[in-house]
Amino acid sequence: MPQVEIITTYLEMRSSDGLMPSSDSGLNILEATVPCPELNRFLYSAVGGHYYWLGRLTWSYQQWLDYLNQDNVRTWVGSVGGNPVGYFELSRENHDVEIIYFGLLSQFHGQGHGGYLLSEAIRNAWAWQATRVWVHTNNLDGPYALRNYQSRGFTIYDETREFHDLPETSVGPWPGWQST
Repeated sequence: MPQVEIITTYLEMRSSDGLMPSSDSGLNILEATVPCPELNRFLYSAVGGHYYWLGRLTWSYQQWLDYLNQDNVRTWVGSVGGNPVGYFELSRENHDVEIIYFGLLSQFHGQGHGGYLLSEAIRNAWAWQATRVWVHTNNLDGPYALRNYQSRGFTIYDETREFHDLPETSVGPWPGWQST
């Protein structure tokens, strides 16, 4: 496995007045109120498989369930025409709310859904009585991730650089995805 430099950028918003919302893209966004490991694992791999989201792929069903049963974790799913388009996961610690995961399934990129879904993630974070909302992204994420965060009003407060061993290609949403 090659060594890859991962540049992680940390962003924050310290007031709900900082939100610069995107216009409604027609997404139907609902909170997934029943802990469902199958749903969260699907979203995690369908969205993050292209961007080397590897950490949770080895989680057991019980690990997913334990994680989702925490009072400080919440998930929302955006859909169009009954199809999941993307999701965001929030985690609250004290009055800081982190957008833990955020993204779209690749076939829905470029349709205006990312800005709107992120706007709703931020609104829901503030509605959870946050005093600070934060997120991180890295150079392996989608090419518009950092720009989307900044366009919604986030400001950079830190950056780290680390080298990691990564597979030569991302794992994708399932085995064999590159051949399609």
